Amino acid sequence: MFRALLIFSFCAGVLAQTGSQALRRTAEEADALERNITRTITQESLEQRAQLPPSRFRPRIGKDATVAPRPRLQVRRIVSEYSVGTLQETGSSDLHEFRQVISVDGRTVQSVESARHALSLGIQSRDDRARKRMLEDFAKHGLVDVATDYGLILLDFTPRGMGNLDIAPIAEARIGADAVQVFAWRQKTTAGGELEFHGRQVVHQALEGRLWVRKSDGLPLRVDAWAQYTDGQHRIRDEATVDYVQSSHGFLTPISVLHRHLVDAQPITENLYRYEPFRMFSSDAEIKFTEIPDQPAPAPVKK
Repeated sequence: MFRALLIFSFCAGVLAQTGSQALRRTAEEADALERNITRTITQESLEQRAQLPPSRFRPRIGKDATVAPRPRLQVRRIVSEYSVGTLQETGSSDLHEFRQVISVDGRTVQSVESARHALSLGIQSRDDRARKRMLEDFAKHGLVDVATDYGLILLDFTPRGMGNLDIAPIAEARIGADAVQVFAWRQKTTAGGELEFHGRQVVHQALEGRLWVRKSDGLPLRVDAWAQYTDGQHRIRDEATVDYVQSSHGFLTPISVLHRHLVDAQPITENLYRYEPFRMFSSDAEIKFTEIPDQPAPAPVKK
């Protein structure tokens, strides 16, 4: 749960307090990500581990018939071409993740070229049905508790986004060799928060979490986010840790997302997303990469 802290809103007064430079740098980096991320593409690898209910089959004879069936562990690995765009028909400028699946558990679904072509056409289409189909297709590959858009959580810290946050410094720590300042943050409203679908039920949840900022230059390295609620019978919690790195194009991009879905404090699903270096493309229907050479991505930062 969110600790009882002296919380203050991001405003001119905050800039005069401890950590003001770090928050200013975070807002600048979030703004740069928002300006540039829609002109990029990368490859995303997802490994999902999910606890499934026990098999319906139970032996009727032998000692196995007396043993209660156990939950099953399912592991799926999905590789996709990944980019970011808006849903034009909604009239909103909010950004969302879009994918075209290349392979499932090592089995090729389509070529990289076909995936990039479909992805570029879908993102540039003014018909949002193409984008929605991409999200639906992604969820059809046997996944459980699909989590999306967490890689864009840094966008909550743009100058505009910080208007919906309560934020305060809480600690100093380290991520690898880097000394960091840690801020607690919480959304004031559910706008821009987590949207969950449970059957026909739609749940809007405000997010809270931690922001990890490098002390030496104010660069944001990590964002933690979580939301929890009770559905009448069970306590549901979703939590994620998103690590960012400076791309060769001069702005931050996600390098990994670790998402967990818990029910009554028991982990049910774990999604680990990893990203190759992001490439930039032109506005043509066919994706054309710039001549800027790509640099190998650094290893994910670890606490």
